[in-house]
Amino acid sequence: MSPGGSLLCFFLCLSPVVCDRVYVHPFHLFSYNKSSCEKLDTLVQEEKMIVPISIESQTIPAYEETLKDKTKLDIQRSDSKGDQRMSYLKDLVYVLGVRFYGVLKETVKDDNILLSPTNLYRTLLSFYLGASGQTATDLQDFLGFIPPFGDLDCTSKVDGHKVLLTLKSIDDLLLSSGAGDLLFTKLSCLFSAPGVCLSESFMHSLAPASDFFYARAVDFTNPSQAAELIESFLKGNNTSRSKNVLMNIDLSTTLLLLTYLQLKANLKTAVQLEELQEFWIDSSTKVLVPMMAVTGTFLYKRDNRKNFSVIKVPVSENALLVLVQPLNGNDLNQIESELSLHPSSAWLQNLSPRRIKLSLPELTIDRTYDLQELLTDMNLPALLGKKANLTKISNVNLTVGKIINKALFKLKHMGAEGLLEEKGGERPLEIQLNKPFLLAVYEKKSKAMILFGRVTNPLTGV
Repeated sequence: MSPGGSLLCFFLCLSPVVCDRVYVHPFHLFSYNKSSCEKLDTLVQEEKMIVPISIESQTIPAYEETLKDKTKLDIQRSDSKGDQRMSYLKDLVYVLGVRFYGVLKETVKDDNILLSPTNLYRTLLSFYLGASGQTATDLQDFLGFIPPFGDLDCTSKVDGHKVLLTLKSIDDLLLSSGAGDLLFTKLSCLFSAPGVCLSESFMHSLAPASDFFYARAVDFTNPSQAAELIESFLKGNNTSRSKNVLMNIDLSTTLLLLTYLQLKANLKTAVQLEELQEFWIDSSTKVLVPMMAVTGTFLYKRDNRKNFSVIKVPVSENALLVLVQPLNGNDLNQIESELSLHPSSAWLQNLSPRRIKLSLPELTIDRTYDLQELLTDMNLPALLGKKANLTKISNVNLTVGKIINKALFKLKHMGAEGLLEEKGGERPLEIQLNKPFLLAVYEKKSKAMILFGRVTNPLTGV
């Protein structure tokens, strides 16, 4: 079993799922049952295929007009096991995010990091939906779904649509109410080589998970021109440019996937401080950055044994910003080294209400990664390599080039410039985030981690 699988088993044994007083292994919340397996066995494969139009075309293809059909997802949404699935899936998402974070921590060294565990998971799940044979088995294992008894029949396989629906339910909760101060959008683009057919049902399974979905054909035999065309297409659809990761596209590429998640939040009642404030990148280097301040009663804890503090700040009714700051000479390296030892919601536990005056930098962090490169750094270059079996995506052998994941987080104030009004009563605890810190955005009900990263220099966000 992989290290990730062992870690997941440890987490999941801590919180077994109970349904009607009969224990049901969490794996079976997502797996095919015998009834659904029989339907799969008798299903006649008459897959409709679509050839995407050229990326240079100015018309909107008919297939994109119909890709937002959510009938299947709406039927599944009535499933009574939704909360149990979210409770289980949030830990799988967290572990995958921590694994990728660990790689980034070593490759980008002291730079800012931002990734979306939910979007990373969704991206790899997309390929699982299009995979067959050993590739599907390997992806299922990598996503953390280890059959409890090692069964090899259909019931040992995960129904990817159930997982996809659960991820979408988490996203919907984030915006379900009180989200006026939150902008949360997702975009997905499939770029295939000219003439390559793509499965209509595969694209139908992906489109509802994004606010914007596009499928276009690109000639990858001219890599520099392909990169320019994709960049121009993204810019035309109000997406920031991806020039750095679009360089060096492999000539043999026949499929490239790009996903982009952005979350923009405004802190209520926060005001911008009139003067630039010092932010210490390290013990001897500082920069002047724009900061904002907000006073309120927030959940807080200070761990003097491990030398860090945690403060939880609501940025909407269902979105929580969690800020982790080293204390007493501690640094991020020690905190980061213990990430994999904690369940996904550990930072949300044992906090107490405290009146706090919080000062923190205004943030705009935009980060882009190629998952193929990260998988190579994790010693898994073959997972989606040239021999990957992706016959549910296309009827031709595909070579997956880059798998680009972009994440943007923007945090601003809502108030005007000036000073905070101090009300009478309890004197607030003053906390200033003026040195590197970790941040995470959680969905409140599911406790799923939507964004995770570190801020080492607020001025190098974009």
